[in-house]
Amino acid sequence: MITERFEFRDIRPDERDQAAEIEQIVFPPNEVVLPDDVREHAEVAPDLFLVAVDRETGLVAGFLYGLATDEQSFRDEYFTDVSLYKPQGENIVLLGLDVRPEYQGQGLGRAIMTEYSRREKKKGRKRLILTCLENLVGMYEKFGFVDLGISGSSWGGEEWHEMVKNL
Repeated sequence: MITERFEFRDIRPDERDQAAEIEQIVFPPNEVVLPDDVREHAEVAPDLFLVAVDRETGLVAGFLYGLATDEQSFRDEYFTDVSLYKPQGENIVLLGLDVRPEYQGQGLGRAIMTEYSRREKKKGRKRLILTCLENLVGMYEKFGFVDLGISGSSWGGEEWHEMVKNL
């Protein structure tokens, strides 16, 4: 069972470099968040940076991170400006679901999203907001998200769908 193989928890300071490295591996150059920005998000909001650690190897196998806000829609500045973080915000903008290639296709992304959703609902958050490319809309719908159509985001020069999940 996936929950037995992995420990799900907040990121630790010594894991920030692993997270930044994973981001560079799983996203194409035009979509990647810069390593310093990933590390800063992990430092400023570690409670919103959920890692799945392989109990056998100790490696971060994947993670999901975001920032709390009271805003209702996604904007690209969340990737680079952690000053937008509102610790008591009712919504979470999700910035990246990253799974190392060797752990993909095993349900880890779903498990991370499920645990993240459970934790944030318990904290009283209202909704999760994300953007994704068209080919991932179906996957996120399976995770309980609703497609709101084309987002105002132009991150990486791509056309993104904005999706929300009410908690």
